[in-house]
Amino acid sequence: MKLFKKIVYSAAVFGLVASADAMAAGNKIVMDGSTTVGPIAKAFASHFTKTTGVQVTVSESGSGNGAKSLINKTCDIANMSRPMKDNEIAAAKGKGVNPVENVVALDGLAMAVHPSNRVNNLSKAQIRSIYMGRFTNWSQVGGPNAPIVMIQRESNSGTQDSFKELVMGKDNPISQRTETQASNGAIKSRVASTPNAIGFIGLGFVDNSVKALLVDGVDPDVRTVKNGTYPLHRPLFMYTNGQPTGVVKQFIDLSKTAEGKRIISEIGFVNYH
Repeated sequence: MKLFKKIVYSAAVFGLVASADAMAAGNKIVMDGSTTVGPIAKAFASHFTKTTGVQVTVSESGSGNGAKSLINKTCDIANMSRPMKDNEIAAAKGKGVNPVENVVALDGLAMAVHPSNRVNNLSKAQIRSIYMGRFTNWSQVGGPNAPIVMIQRESNSGTQDSFKELVMGKDNPISQRTETQASNGAIKSRVASTPNAIGFIGLGFVDNSVKALLVDGVDPDVRTVKNGTYPLHRPLFMYTNGQPTGVVKQFIDLSKTAEGKRIISEIGFVNYH
């Protein structure tokens, strides 16, 4: 399933289901899922609680676990950095859950290296070859004579799925020599402390501790993610059970407000609305 393929299921198709807001009893919203969407969710939660008094809890167990939580009706909002998969939607239907995607922001997968690395640009083909294990030394892509340390996310990660779809393709497996880290922050820390490392992180996690490479000659920034010229761009989702209503809708609609847009921009992600 293509990354940007819309998943639209209406109540007319599946019958009327309770919206996620019906779960938000006791003036509380429960969120689970992506570590990429996490900073947006937590910043929104802080603002929302201050302005409305509604308590919002945010867990960051990965996009796959966010989907499971929505399917099992243990969260009101599933934060995901990829679309729900066909098998997840089927599982949801089987439990009377109608997943509705709500795009709240845009992101670019930044290819991060140590600031001392003299490489500034890689093509998608070069990145693919690195992660397949065909290129094992930085000298093969214009860098120093040093072994490449590849870093990836765990299998439950939406960022991992996005990287596989945007870079690797279906028939190009990632080398078993690739090290796995559990979050965007963990990858950033590993790359920042490892001169020969390369990893992929959400645009909002890039800071001076790492260097974000150009990909196919395009810099990952707000403009190139917004206009789609940066090759590794993607939407970020907040999924609900049915169309959001009440406080859940109010929370998600923050992304459409001036304050919400300011928050998204300050965190380092890109406004969708």
